[in-house]
Amino acid sequence: MSKVCIVFDRLRAEEKMLQKEASDLGHDAVMLDAKITQINTDSKKDDYDFGDVVLERCVSYFRGLHFTASLEFLDVPVLNKFEVANICGNKMFMTLLLKKNNVPTPRTYFSFSSQSAAENLEKVGFPLVIKPVIGSWGRGVMPLKDKDTMEAVFEIRDITDSPHDRIYYLQELIKRPPRDIRVITVGDQPIAAMYRKSSGGFKTNIALGADPELCEISKEMEDMAVKASKAMGGGILGIDMMEDDQKGLVVHEVNNTVEFKGLARVSKRNIPKEIVEFALNYVRK
Repeated sequence: MSKVCIVFDRLRAEEKMLQKEASDLGHDAVMLDAKITQINTDSKKDDYDFGDVVLERCVSYFRGLHFTASLEFLDVPVLNKFEVANICGNKMFMTLLLKKNNVPTPRTYFSFSSQSAAENLEKVGFPLVIKPVIGSWGRGVMPLKDKDTMEAVFEIRDITDSPHDRIYYLQELIKRPPRDIRVITVGDQPIAAMYRKSSGGFKTNIALGADPELCEISKEMEDMAVKASKAMGGGILGIDMMEDDQKGLVVHEVNNTVEFKGLARVSKRNIPKEIVEFALNYVRK
């Protein structure tokens, strides 16, 4: 019997599904709350019950990233690896690496002050989409359709002036159907996909009310998902794609601690089961 440790900071449906599948497969599942776990530089692996492998599932990117670094310090096998989590959690790092590995992506512009970003927008032309380099669930993502909107958004950023507000990530507005596609990859292999249909607004996040619909994985989607997963370093990922009316499929985001409860409702495959099996096989190699 093997043991899987599921690290969380908010116990969601996904973590409960992973726990159930581990149990149904005849394995133990340790549920570990990162918020109350203490690790120090003299800690030893045997001081904790991390099982045979850890699935890091924190909602907080920073908490999960630093917890993963601590686990790797203790030589605990963890998915996803620190390097993968670090890249996927920062949209700029992720986009640069996708482009470097010839994965089709929307054209993206980087500026490092509001003045420079405004000059870039005036030169490129409206609309562009502004995104925080770190964030999830579509928070802070908005189309900049004109100069007035741009100035209002940039003014707020100049006032808050957080470290990430100083990084301006501007992306072309893709002409697409009112949906995007999420493909879940496990060990670089696509196992399930869904269309996330907009509930009437600009965004297609399930967390914001978008409706999931099963998507059959085409050869083009499969090839692109495999390529994107390998570019990030592999593991368990959510590859988000859009259908550009001229360019075809483009990858606009890769997610580290991917949510899958929406896709699990419509998928023909048992997503949490395949994740648990992959994690255990990962440490058996």
